[in-house]
Amino acid sequence: MSSLTACPCGRHLAFDDCCGRIHAGMPAPDAESLMRARYSAYVRGDVDYLRASWHPRTCPSDLDLRGPQPTWLGLDVRAFDVLDDNRAEVEFVARYRIGGGSVVRMRERSRFVREDGHWYYVDGDVA
Repeated sequence: MSSLTACPCGRHLAFDDCCGRIHAGMPAPDAESLMRARYSAYVRGDVDYLRASWHPRTCPSDLDLRGPQPTWLGLDVRAFDVLDDNRAEVEFVARYRIGGGSVVRMRERSRFVREDGHWYYVDGDVA
């Protein structure tokens, strides 16, 4: 993808100037940026980044994105709560569709931790 390709995360920047830098190894500056980078990874089918950004304690042993995949339609961050220096929560709504089906709105309140200067997704509650 070119640097002119819009980032899927909704920040109105080119992918290379937004989530692409985080996918390439730059630590996310905060939990919201990590969550946006993870959304972009789902859009792009980047399993390696999803696994690398998932806390090892909760990362599933099998993360398979083969088979019918959603078409991601957008992301709306509803809340970003810093709990302390190393814990934060992000509430978001992601819209997607599978095949010709109806649009689904997935709402999640995600938990993140920072260890050794890197943010990791721990888990979340889907509403």
